[in-house]
Amino acid sequence: MQNRFFNPHFKAGKNARTFLAITGVLLALAAYKIYSDVFAENVSLKYATNGKIYLKVHSGTDIVQLYNEIEHGYYLQNFESFKRLSKLVNLDKKLKAGRYLLKPGMSNYELLKVLVNGRQEPLNVVFKYAERVEDLSGFFANQLETDSTTLLNLIKDTDVITKLGFDSNTIISLFIPNTYNFYWNTSSYALLERMNKEYKAFWTADRLSKCISLGLTQQQVSTLASIVQKESNKGDEMPVIAGVYLNRLRKEMPLQADPTIIYAWHDNSIRRVTNIHTSIISPYNTYSNTGLPPGPICAPSIQAIDAVLNFKEHTFIYFCAKEDFSGYHSFATSFEQHQQNARRYQRALNAKNIQ
Repeated sequence: MQNRFFNPHFKAGKNARTFLAITGVLLALAAYKIYSDVFAENVSLKYATNGKIYLKVHSGTDIVQLYNEIEHGYYLQNFESFKRLSKLVNLDKKLKAGRYLLKPGMSNYELLKVLVNGRQEPLNVVFKYAERVEDLSGFFANQLETDSTTLLNLIKDTDVITKLGFDSNTIISLFIPNTYNFYWNTSSYALLERMNKEYKAFWTADRLSKCISLGLTQQQVSTLASIVQKESNKGDEMPVIAGVYLNRLRKEMPLQADPTIIYAWHDNSIRRVTNIHTSIISPYNTYSNTGLPPGPICAPSIQAIDAVLNFKEHTFIYFCAKEDFSGYHSFATSFEQHQQNARRYQRALNAKNIQ
């Protein structure tokens, strides 16, 4: 009688324990799956460049485009786990544009936190040189998300640049070569505002005072500095060359700066400026026009600007390149002395068959 009475209960207990055991295993597997999806290492450096992977999320990118970028970029060991978790947290509604550093071993949770919070790694943009506004727009578009056409149109917008105190000839002087810290998705407008802020910070009270003492505007200083920079890459010589041009300006003599002729022709292949070149009709022809040209012929470096502001006092009126092609120049106070220097240089050019 006891066996009959207890046997059903024994089977029921055994079934319950089996059910609980199976349930426990399933819960453990589910917990492990959830943990794996959320916290397990997932970012791979398999296709990293210099040990780093950057994920660029363009403005307006939707979740499908992001998935394609991540999957085809092979950034993750388990793409499907990221996809599941991103849907769970509604990433499609929280995704922020930016340039994100993916660190090796990051979990899906860490990656999602970066994308949702917009935690970008700033980008150091090293701006060294530009000759025309097209160069500017092309350079920054290559570094940042901003489109080159959009930026170029903005730089050429008369209303915009007039409010900043520039015109189409002088706007390039707003962009002072330096290293700038940007977020990758900085817009064209934000970029222009930032450069305006940097420009104002650059023109300190000391620099402005020296600018006024020269009788020049900031843009005119930049214009002269651009010529000085084109004439020489020797920092110790720049203030001397600046002094020559300032002497010419005071005497109301044409600057006769060859780099302005090359700029007017829009031809950097010109090695030797001749009478044919100096006959061009252009406001940048400093052989036929007195005074400064209407704007810089490049974005002058800080070194060149400071060379003008701290020019060397002397009586030189002329200079020409040295015949040893060292990059330095021979200076003269008289035309006769200048002719002697020029003849030596011309002979050196002829000897090397430089036309």
